[in-house]
Amino acid sequence: MPTDTKMAKFLQSYAGYDLILGAIAAIYVVMSPYTKVEESFNVQSMHDILYHRHRLDSYDHLEFPGVVPRTFIGAFIVSFLASPLVSFITWLGFPKIYSLVAARLVLGCIILSTLRFFRIQIRKKFGPQVESFFVLLTSLQFHFLFYCTRPLPNILALGLVNLAYGNWLKGNFYSALSFLIFSSVIFRCDVMLLLGPIGLEFLLTRSISFWKALKYCVGTAVVAVGLTISVDSIMWKKFVWPEFEVFWFNSILNRSSDWGTHSIHWYFTSALPRSLLVAYPLSLLGTVFDRRVPFLILPVLSFVILYSKLPHKELRFIISSVPMLNLSAAVAASRIYNNRKKTIWKLVNMVMLALFVISAGCTIVTFMASYNNYPSGYALKRLHQISHPANVVGEEWVHIDTFGAMNGISRFCEEAFPWRYSKEEEVGVEELRNRNFTYLVNEHPSVDGYKCLFSEEGFDRLELRRGFPPIVLVKRAKVYVHRNRKKEDHLHKKWPGC
Repeated sequence: MPTDTKMAKFLQSYAGYDLILGAIAAIYVVMSPYTKVEESFNVQSMHDILYHRHRLDSYDHLEFPGVVPRTFIGAFIVSFLASPLVSFITWLGFPKIYSLVAARLVLGCIILSTLRFFRIQIRKKFGPQVESFFVLLTSLQFHFLFYCTRPLPNILALGLVNLAYGNWLKGNFYSALSFLIFSSVIFRCDVMLLLGPIGLEFLLTRSISFWKALKYCVGTAVVAVGLTISVDSIMWKKFVWPEFEVFWFNSILNRSSDWGTHSIHWYFTSALPRSLLVAYPLSLLGTVFDRRVPFLILPVLSFVILYSKLPHKELRFIISSVPMLNLSAAVAASRIYNNRKKTIWKLVNMVMLALFVISAGCTIVTFMASYNNYPSGYALKRLHQISHPANVVGEEWVHIDTFGAMNGISRFCEEAFPWRYSKEEEVGVEELRNRNFTYLVNEHPSVDGYKCLFSEEGFDRLELRRGFPPIVLVKRAKVYVHRNRKKEDHLHKKWPGC
């Protein structure tokens, strides 16, 4: 058998598809290892579980609890699986940022393994060609593979949603409901908006009986509630059901709108087009080409519509809809490809191929923007590299302001003695000169009593221009690193400043 044929068969196998998706996700992790404020709770929790272990008083969440509590269950699972790698990294003496990379890679493996289960059911129900297009569409989309390694509650919930989708295709309807309930109770209460339409469809199509479903759902909910309360009450040192408090804060009090609002159609006119790319129009065609697809898509679209009622909107909130919409798009792509030799379909196929290329271009541009979206992490790394306090007797204190902590810095970015770090909040710029900090990492270009050593640029906007390339990433200085003038030495006098 020719070598190229063997390679083609391998890439079409389960392992080949896993390798493709996993490699893309791994590239995103290695190239952009830092995290944002949305991920801060799980990131800090994983750090503390890996490094502080049973010393609960040293955990970050007790000092910075956030607006609402979150569950530790996801952080425990990822940390447990990543601990052998982290122990090896620590033994080799590598910086802790490598441990964050390891933990994120483990999380990506978890999420992609659940997607693999869903993908296998796609092959069994729709055929290998639909599965191939499903993998191709997922590979061309930036957000899904970029987010699948990021320790967000939405991503932890996504893993269980993928298992629910797979069981749905497999005909295990009660198992599908159980996974959605676990996801809702433990990780993201808003998965209830997906559970409701799916459960209603199961009842209307007589896939399940009401009383048996009630028994399964109540039993699963009791187990899930007991699990999260048992674990999280210990970690938070108080009786707590985290996702209930999140539900109360976001849905009952409607406080999530404090973080910004979008129009009611934003998910359909902005979030889904950006996340799905070519799969967005194809997903609509898929409902026409295969009569089985509308029954799969209708509950997912209902989930997005219901979520649109909430004023505060983010793409990650509806990322659970992407796998099922990709399935619909893959069905349409397969039908177009199979009919490509017919006159009209030939044109449609050419348009589809052009959209594939455009999607790949959009993914590259989006990745470049995201790569430059963590200026604080790069600033702290540069400070560690070019400032050498090896001969310093005392401690080198670095104060990180709120903006800095939100845009790339976590405990995984910290280094050992003589470095010490402060994230003390509500410290005014005027007050900083009275503090004994050695360095400042903040958003202010000048601070009295401190010399600005350097600035770090971050992504600002995309700009259309004539010529090539037509789209240019515009960056501007976003984070500044300052040195206390009282502690200035000959090394820092050589720095160019800001």
